[in-house]
Amino acid sequence: MKKAIKPAERKVLAHYAMGYQKAIAQKILDKDAHYLLALKGNQPKLFAQVERLLGPEISRQCQQGTLFQEADYQRNREEYRCCIVANDMSQIPASADWPKLTTVGVIVSYRKEKGKVSKELNFRYYISSAALTAEALAGSAREHWGIENGLHWKLDVGMKEDDCRIRRNGAPEIMACVRHIAMNRLQSEMTFKKGVRAKQMKANRNPDYLETVIFGK
Repeated sequence: MKKAIKPAERKVLAHYAMGYQKAIAQKILDKDAHYLLALKGNQPKLFAQVERLLGPEISRQCQQGTLFQEADYQRNREEYRCCIVANDMSQIPASADWPKLTTVGVIVSYRKEKGKVSKELNFRYYISSAALTAEALAGSAREHWGIENGLHWKLDVGMKEDDCRIRRNGAPEIMACVRHIAMNRLQSEMTFKKGVRAKQMKANRNPDYLETVIFGK
């Protein structure tokens, strides 16, 4: 039975999450790279200020027809997106808490599946240390979604990650790390040109092939 988290503990956890993200952002900058992070409700001040700044801008650019738009077409599904960015941090006081925050943006999207249009718009907010245009932000976010969705699909199909019911202490994080290591080793092994599931079955039945997967040729 899970232990309920008290309100005071939730505040501590939320504060830790915010501090952790800022630390990650600084580490990325220390490596001479730029960060692009999703902005969510666990940063309430920054989120509210960005939302307040970009809300009128969405309406203005829609009326002028100047916002960046794109669409994805897949079988039985279409997704339409538009992107707006702002680079004036003087209107976002909370941006001072983030290292070299230069761009805030929002991607607004809706889907059409099997001819039916979704009734809700999706708003995804982002912050970045790079001076991004709307097109550049949309492209970077799209690449991230592709990597994340592709990895999740492989872990679910190949490792049955979604069916795992391990919940005690730090076991879920440990098992996630083990799955990633196993997935990397299986994908790196190229002598048996089959999918991850087939490679798993062969490694389970053939100790020599298991050794090849773990240690290489």
